[in-house]
Amino acid sequence: MEYQTMNMYKKLILTALFLLPFSTIVAQNNKKIAHRKGEVYAYWGWNRAFYGRSSVHFTGDDYNFTLHGVKGDDKPIGWNFHDFLNPGRVTIPQVNYRIGYFFKDNWAISLGMDHMKYVVRPGQWVKATGEIDHPGYEDAIKDGEYGYLTDDFLHLEHTDGLNYLNAELEYFHNFLQAGFFKFNGIAGGGLGLLIPKTNATIMDKERHDKFHFAGWGLDAKIGAELLFWKIFFLRTELKEGIISMPDIRTSSNKSDKASQNIVYLQWNYTFGCSWHF
Repeated sequence: MEYQTMNMYKKLILTALFLLPFSTIVAQNNKKIAHRKGEVYAYWGWNRAFYGRSSVHFTGDDYNFTLHGVKGDDKPIGWNFHDFLNPGRVTIPQVNYRIGYFFKDNWAISLGMDHMKYVVRPGQWVKATGEIDHPGYEDAIKDGEYGYLTDDFLHLEHTDGLNYLNAELEYFHNFLQAGFFKFNGIAGGGLGLLIPKTNATIMDKERHDKFHFAGWGLDAKIGAELLFWKIFFLRTELKEGIISMPDIRTSSNKSDKASQNIVYLQWNYTFGCSWHF
């Protein structure tokens, strides 16, 4: 787990180094104003997420084991008006919403929610270490060997969702302006808390599916914005981050827990508006 965590930090540092030249270039020419001090923006949109393999450590009264190299996927749904634009079903898709304030020209601080979804892929071969003494499942894993992961043994998903509540610092730069239209670049990063609603069943234990504070996250991003009449915008962002969840609830018994660190890549496509008080 420590080796994987170090690799995650290295990847995020590489992302930050990738963003550094962009930030330096735009900082050298701050006369091209994308937004002005005192403006507020808000957006809504959707995301796709891609997750690296990770290790998941499970502990309970009668088991202590780790599954290594576990693959997880997001859970997109096909486009339909009922799920995407119905206010009563806003958490069915993978959504993003954010509000920000420009405390200086081109610089904003924002607060938002990345409502991602994560499902451990069933039917995969994973290496297991540790032991299980739970009656009927003593041979479910063999220490140091690969086993076939089935829903009968384990089902783990954060689908309502993998909720990343975060604050970000963002820099905007105008690259093109023509009449009522602006094309802006974005670079930024942030940190926040993970409050997933985890749907989990492990062995024959009672299912757990409740919101729970599980850990923290760290992210860096780049993006682009099309701004019309200095009011309406379309924005897309590519975000890379680390999710560390040392306290995942896996059953109704509080002693049943899991821990997991995940590197992810997220693509956001959003729309919103900007205004000045």
